[in-house]
Amino acid sequence: MEQDPFIKGLKERLPDDLKDSFTKEQLMALKVAFGARQWGQHPLDLRGTFKLWRWRYYFVLLAGRNRRDLSRTERNLSRAATAASLAVFLLMCTVLGLLALYLIKSALGINIFPNFSFGIWGWFKDTMM
Repeated sequence: MEQDPFIKGLKERLPDDLKDSFTKEQLMALKVAFGARQWGQHPLDLRGTFKLWRWRYYFVLLAGRNRRDLSRTERNLSRAATAASLAVFLLMCTVLGLLALYLIKSALGINIFPNFSFGIWGWFKDTMM
């Protein structure tokens, strides 16, 4: 019980004459009442205040790895976001790959359709040369 982070932190904040006055049941009740929440360190922890006219405002920006268990809705949203991100990534790679192939084809002077051009090669030559 003395190794519990909540109990340890509580006793560190108490005055010396009260540290050992609690029973185990009281300490456990305090732990349950306060939730024994250890927030931990975050890779991004930005906090501050600013004054705007008569009032002071605060802001907090925390970011880090999510270690919580996700609900079913959160898992489904996460899967959908992952699938959408992968689809966008693959689409962008495909478009860039096709553009690179088109530029290479045009640089080599290969015309697949006679008298037809998208105009990309001309634009590319004008901007790069």
